[in-house]
Amino acid sequence: MEAVRIVEDEVRELIRRRGLDPLRQVAEVRRLVEAAVTDYDERALLGAVPPLGRIEAARQVVFDAVAGFGPLQPFLDDPGIEEIWINSPSEIYVARDGESELTSLNLTEQQVRDLVERMLKSSGRRLDLSSPFVDASLPDGSRLHVVIPDVTRVHWAVNIRKFTVRASRLEHLVELGTLSGQAARFLGAAVSSGLNILVSGATQAGKTTMLNCLGSSIGSRERVVTVEEIFELALPLRDVVGLQCRQPNLEGEGEIPLRRLVKEALRMRPDRLIVGEVREAESLDMLIALNSGLPGMCSLHANSAHDAVTKICTLPLLAGPNISASFVLPTVASCIDLVVHCTRLSNGRRQVSEILALGRRVENGVIESGLVFARIEGALQAVAASMPAPEKFARAGFDVATLLEAA
Repeated sequence: MEAVRIVEDEVRELIRRRGLDPLRQVAEVRRLVEAAVTDYDERALLGAVPPLGRIEAARQVVFDAVAGFGPLQPFLDDPGIEEIWINSPSEIYVARDGESELTSLNLTEQQVRDLVERMLKSSGRRLDLSSPFVDASLPDGSRLHVVIPDVTRVHWAVNIRKFTVRASRLEHLVELGTLSGQAARFLGAAVSSGLNILVSGATQAGKTTMLNCLGSSIGSRERVVTVEEIFELALPLRDVVGLQCRQPNLEGEGEIPLRRLVKEALRMRPDRLIVGEVREAESLDMLIALNSGLPGMCSLHANSAHDAVTKICTLPLLAGPNISASFVLPTVASCIDLVVHCTRLSNGRRQVSEILALGRRVENGVIESGLVFARIEGALQAVAASMPAPEKFARAGFDVATLLEAA
């Protein structure tokens, strides 16, 4: 490892002298690493410096150190790994195909801090005692979350949720076993018809992937504005504008919350509004936008589709004491058409467990609802007793009864 460190130091000095940006000028840095390793290997043959060992492995280690994220880069490059988290420098875990495993990697405290600093460099976000939490996106779209002491007990806690594209269309979810073919056709028609859809589920249940796949059914001429805390959505459409929140600066100013972004999005001539995830009072602004006739989608943490309906009726109350359930309940009933609930099984597989349709009636504080699809003996099957939003399907030229009839 001494030889690798010598080459790494030489490459870093060359990068500094030439004024290269390793994150943006990847090709130039890679050529620099290859030349430096070759030159060092020639010197090692003469006995002037310690031997380097396997040349290709050394090249990759040096390149990862100067242009990637060092020891974590192999995990980021591994397509089978979905998430990486660091509990302490000697406890580094990965989730592979939905199951966690402890790695053999050991770092130092300083290495962890240096890696986090490098990851945050391109995001423009900060991490210090006044702001001990940070959410940021890595250049490849992966999501970074870091918490530092004294919020944590001793060590920095780091989570990297990789952006893995296993599905970008509803047909891909059918191939993965997440959806049935009939449910995929129904949801595709629902999106094309302009139904407002709420995607619910637990953490890592596949909500963002579902939003991306639903978004693929949006018309090619429609303008879509997405609103997120951190950029995660990657819609396969041509006319998309993405907005993300911003942290306050050192003076505590300049923060842009999700509520502000939802309001700004309405000024951008959207044909569709997609909110990555609603957690708090921004749900009120989203409901008001959807109630104005603008089709949209969002995701929400919930244990079931019915719990998601209860939650979307409760979150707007956080906007202020002047917001009451007598306003929120009929607004939700008139806005939200479908709830798609995603679950994650113990073996790591994701699947849609139920699709719920909301009616327009509210009785005794409860919104009328009925299941459209449910899991029966492990298979997602149509169970609708009534037709959800038939007028919207009809305007788009779909016969909802045909979509839901037994295959």
